[in-house]
Amino acid sequence: MTEPHRFGMIALCGAPNVGKSTLLNRIIGRKISIMSPRPQTTRHRILGIKTLPAAQLVFMDTPGLHRTLRKGLNRAIHRTALNSIADADLILFMIDHRGWTEETQTLFAPLAAHPKPVMLLINKMDRLADRAQLLPLMERAARAHAFAEIIPLCARSPRNLNSLLQVLVAALPPGAPGFPPEQTTDRSQRFFAAELVREQTYRLLGRELPYAIAVEVTEFRQRAPQQLHIAVLIWVEKSGQKAILIGRGGRQLKLIAQHARKQMERAFAMRVYLEVWVKVRKGWADNAAMLHALGYAES
Repeated sequence: MTEPHRFGMIALCGAPNVGKSTLLNRIIGRKISIMSPRPQTTRHRILGIKTLPAAQLVFMDTPGLHRTLRKGLNRAIHRTALNSIADADLILFMIDHRGWTEETQTLFAPLAAHPKPVMLLINKMDRLADRAQLLPLMERAARAHAFAEIIPLCARSPRNLNSLLQVLVAALPPGAPGFPPEQTTDRSQRFFAAELVREQTYRLLGRELPYAIAVEVTEFRQRAPQQLHIAVLIWVEKSGQKAILIGRGGRQLKLIAQHARKQMERAFAMRVYLEVWVKVRKGWADNAAMLHALGYAES
């Protein structure tokens, strides 16, 4: 008998900065989720669609689960992660080579009673000093929860990617494809333009940059057959933060724009004219109207 076609939603979740976006980009084969060493880089639910001959897997790259929910922005991001998990047919909970910690247990708590299968991915195996540490690491995780599968991997490497996909396909329910085969994400170019600017602010400024920044695209239009004109605003909460972003003589902001523009030209396959401005809005990360306008569903 022919195996039925399979379709399902897969939530990719876990602690901040364990490699969820890296794995998603590797699976999809293109960059659809920004990456940086900064925790909580992902703020929105981003769909990554992988179409195979016998299945369509729809990955939901979710914000990292975290415990600090003081600001409205943090609450909105955390709620996005939990809502994605509720919609999933399969949950992939990711940790890294440091293993199952007390913090991991706390973050995993909302998933413990989920009715759908939960698989554990242990990422960054290339950083494990001794491979003999893997077995006790897996045993400790298995004592914490009855995972459907425990899979060690290295998200940066294409090795074992096909075997991982086979395991995931087998866990999905039968169903027809939900998206056209050529579609790889649900997000627009306008959305990715904002994300690419935010990514470069994190990469170039690191921890010098405050967490509470947001990027708003104010203009996105095609000027010529192979040229885009994009204007963005970077919102911060304090004038001192604006000074950090701009830098002496505007050099830092110029560098952010240059790096972001190159990423956009690679992603959109056309020339990009990019304008970047910085504005101060005190308390924007706790302002419900501002959060809504920027695409964060705080309630």
